[in-house]
Amino acid sequence: MSFPRQQARTQRFTIGVPRNFQISPDGERVTFLRGRHGMDKATCLWQYVTETGAVTALADPSALGADDENLPPEERARRERMREHGGGIVSYTVDDAFTRAVFTLSGRVFYVDLVGDDNAPRELPVATPAVDPRISPAGDRVAYVHHGAVRVIDIVDNGDQDRDRVLVEPDGEHVTWGLADLVSAEEMNRMRGFWWAPDGASLAVSRVDEADVNRWYVGDPNRPEQEPRPLRYPAAGTANPDVRLAVIAVPSPTAYRRDGRPEPTPIEWDREELPYLPTVDWTTGPDGNPTLVFTAQSRDQGTLALFSADPDTGLVSRTRTESDDVWVELMPGVPDFTASGELVWIGRQGGSGERRVFVGDRAISGDDVYVRAVVGVDGDRVLFSGSPAGCPGDQSLWLADTRAGTCAPVELPEGTDDGHGGLRAGRLRGDTLVLQHRSMDFTGVRTFVVSNASTQTRRTHGEIESVAEVPELPEPRVRTWLAGERRIPTALVLPSWYREGQAPLPVLMAPYGGPHAQRVLNARGAYLSSQWFAEQGFAVLIADGRGTPGVGVEWEQAVHHDLAEPVLADQVAALEDAARRFDCLDTSRVGIHGWSFGGYLSALAVLRRPEVFHVAVAGAPVIDWTLYDTHYTERYLGLPQEREEVYAGSSLMSDAAKLERPLMLIHGLIDDNVVFAHTQRMSEALLAAGRPHTVLPLAGVTHSPADPVTAENLLRLQVDFLKENLKGAPGA
Repeated sequence: MSFPRQQARTQRFTIGVPRNFQISPDGERVTFLRGRHGMDKATCLWQYVTETGAVTALADPSALGADDENLPPEERARRERMREHGGGIVSYTVDDAFTRAVFTLSGRVFYVDLVGDDNAPRELPVATPAVDPRISPAGDRVAYVHHGAVRVIDIVDNGDQDRDRVLVEPDGEHVTWGLADLVSAEEMNRMRGFWWAPDGASLAVSRVDEADVNRWYVGDPNRPEQEPRPLRYPAAGTANPDVRLAVIAVPSPTAYRRDGRPEPTPIEWDREELPYLPTVDWTTGPDGNPTLVFTAQSRDQGTLALFSADPDTGLVSRTRTESDDVWVELMPGVPDFTASGELVWIGRQGGSGERRVFVGDRAISGDDVYVRAVVGVDGDRVLFSGSPAGCPGDQSLWLADTRAGTCAPVELPEGTDDGHGGLRAGRLRGDTLVLQHRSMDFTGVRTFVVSNASTQTRRTHGEIESVAEVPELPEPRVRTWLAGERRIPTALVLPSWYREGQAPLPVLMAPYGGPHAQRVLNARGAYLSSQWFAEQGFAVLIADGRGTPGVGVEWEQAVHHDLAEPVLADQVAALEDAARRFDCLDTSRVGIHGWSFGGYLSALAVLRRPEVFHVAVAGAPVIDWTLYDTHYTERYLGLPQEREEVYAGSSLMSDAAKLERPLMLIHGLIDDNVVFAHTQRMSEALLAAGRPHTVLPLAGVTHSPADPVTAENLLRLQVDFLKENLKGAPGA
């Protein structure tokens, strides 16, 4: 099987990799999701027993009548925001004691017992389609969303007619309860809209009113009989949805029948000052009662406030404020709390310098760590991820014991550490650590289960097997370094067959180049596509310039009010540095290709630096930043009404008449993230200016193609276009 086909059918070799781990309180059992083999899109739920290493399939969607072709629209939207192209069981929740798990299939809800001998999945008689089912902490109830209403069903059937009951339903034409709006899910990574209280007596629920949000329409020309789908899209400078928060009691069926639906208790804060709601969660106060905690952010994103609220009265108090003259980054995993009640937070010391992990007022991460996330809090232990200073391509883990006052890097199991860094991720509970490792020394992912992780008696029980396919591709031939005066993280990928002294190769730059994504990483999986392009006769160059994560706050914020010039200048600087270092690069033949922000950067390159870049392929590019969403765009460029010159400098519409190099634009027609209007308007402007170009519209495709045939052929078409326009790139 060819690599393009294999990569497409394995969803970039992610099918078969264990993921979505949950750990029992005693650390003795681990649940996870994984396909049965490397091309099995019907993801199953599995359980691993720590002591014996035994793995059992708990739920197989193929045996439960899963139908991924007929998902509820809300579920499709959730998966698009999550970039989830798999099928079967894509998410699940467990109760606190780890006795039950709940998941959804095609709008139906199932539960499975995690203890005892009868572990057969059972379907709950919910109102369908059901979206985002979540089990209560006690494992006796499931809350879910149905047509914008939040409902609760008791797991045990006592014959009560109100076993499945409505807690709250839409109170307006454009109102939903319990679902994340587009901006919260796409840009704040908040995929959910309701949260169980620790005692299971109530839910915190978000209310979203999109009445004032732009109504756009997304249609599929392949299906002219279907009406275009309306989309509420808050473009830069326009109205956001009105997002509110309330606490709703969860009555028993008897109380529900007697008293009717519970009345929501509104949680009020200054939404004029702080309209965004990035995180919501619960903690248990010193008195043992549940306390609601949430963050709210200003529209300019210069202020992030942490609040606590009394769920009975709705009384709110601000407990922490983070401010920045540029923007406050939303950091994964916080806020959280230790068992002793101390706040776990990521912030900048005194509002400046690099980010640190704080427990209370104490910084537990060092100055030599680029902090990425708090991965988990287990009692008074805090697991966080970051990169060692000067090593942005590595991602490591640190485990801090706040009682002992210690903090140390998490080591790989004895005999498995290659000494070359790589990417490490983890999950911690009951002092059992599930540790995943990616490296340049092997292909794929290794997953270890370690008990007593914070002690000197730590023990590795074994590995949870990955059944992912092995790429039909030579081992990536990669050189990485820090390029130029700015020390730009850069990688060069060469063909396996290329030898010193052969004719120089045409260069293909393959950036993402923007916020929140790195491409220069110390893991083989990061370079598979690039190695395939290299095998076609290119020297592939990848550079993570200013704006990308991994280096430091100042590096990330260098794109403030200018998303064009710094990122493009760093691509040019990396190319010039590579040409000085390596004789194998033919800089008279330079192509560039990328997707999303990388697509924007590719189009930007041939429009503004045609003397450097000779051909570009731009996939799903942002062309006009006034057409992209509020939270992302305004973080970097401000409001378009106030900074017209900033938007003009970063957008590409006015550059159309400058095009003098071949440009291919690729775009999904039903993309609801970067809508097709970006490519359509650019094509119209190029046509009006008499500039030839190529447009490849993808019918039925959203922000990225999920269909294996489409994904495979896109790789081949890009190669053909690049070779043709780089005047005969040599073949293998």
